[in-house]
Amino acid sequence: MRSLVINSGSSSIKLSLFEDERLVSHTLKEEVSDLAAALEELLSSIETSSLDFVAHRVVHGGSRFVAPTRIDAGNIEELKSLHFLAPLHNPYNVAAIEYFLEHHPSIPQIAVFDTAFHATMPKEAYMYAIEPKFLEEAHIRRYGFHGSSHSYLLKVAAKMLGKKVEETSLITLHLGNGASACAIEKGKSIDTSMGMTPLEGLVMGSRSGDIDPGAVLFMQRELGMSIDEVDEMLNKHSGLKGLCGTNDVREIVSRKDDAAVTALEIYTRRIKKYIGAYMALLDHVDAIVFSGGVGEHAVKVREMVLEGLEKFGILPDFAANARGDAIISQKASPIKLFVIATDEEREIMESARKVIKGE
Repeated sequence: MRSLVINSGSSSIKLSLFEDERLVSHTLKEEVSDLAAALEELLSSIETSSLDFVAHRVVHGGSRFVAPTRIDAGNIEELKSLHFLAPLHNPYNVAAIEYFLEHHPSIPQIAVFDTAFHATMPKEAYMYAIEPKFLEEAHIRRYGFHGSSHSYLLKVAAKMLGKKVEETSLITLHLGNGASACAIEKGKSIDTSMGMTPLEGLVMGSRSGDIDPGAVLFMQRELGMSIDEVDEMLNKHSGLKGLCGTNDVREIVSRKDDAAVTALEIYTRRIKKYIGAYMALLDHVDAIVFSGGVGEHAVKVREMVLEGLEKFGILPDFAANARGDAIISQKASPIKLFVIATDEEREIMESARKVIKGE
């Protein structure tokens, strides 16, 4: 099968072309101001008539789209009605689908949702402790994100463990500029750190992660900050960037000043806190997986996260970690430690292909 995976953002487009399992090409176009023109340019070198399907990354599926879904004239409006849940992402994701529906109507368009993997979370995980009317009327709940990454990590880790996916229980850590943790029990997400939006949870490059809602109200009421100002601050000027002036973990690790040291301590402590919480929730943990740009490459971050976890049966091999090995736990460790390069485009392609095949 010949397929195209598209990740369309507010100012960039990524295209990944696959021939069956093989990645043929990967293209990134930045500083995009006209989506249609950019797609026409990128597609000029691709024989679109030979494509069996196009798979689109869509950030938010809400409670309606909980699995990869073929999008056509019959349900595109329903998908567009979810823009309010992710106004910075979904409109651009859906615009790419609309382009293909108009210009290449014979090619099946499959939407693969970041939120879908977490649709298996129980009510006690996805509901907030507020009146149920807010869930029923305004869809306020935890959805979770990075689903394609967590799903891919599950499959790879299961193979490394020699287990079936449905028998595998993990704590997966997608640590990039955006970051999330996921508790996976027997192949299903039962909890994740991101919430209704990608702002909740771990400390990120420029996002605060968990913060007392009362602090947000204080900023508005006592400091006179507008809703937009608070939004901008929490999403773009907080996290590592807010704490020490940069979201480049390589720079932060190399610095010795108090701001950088404190930022790294806050960052790794939050990750460790979520590992502990998920250890308590899961009946059993086969492995903890580090991934994402930071998780895959920041030796110091992994070291700081893993220090002191021996009491949970987590026995790191710090020499293997320093070498950048794929397995960084001691052979005797009851809980394995893996470093896995995530591949969201491949996971999106494979998920969409199952829809095409009717699996």
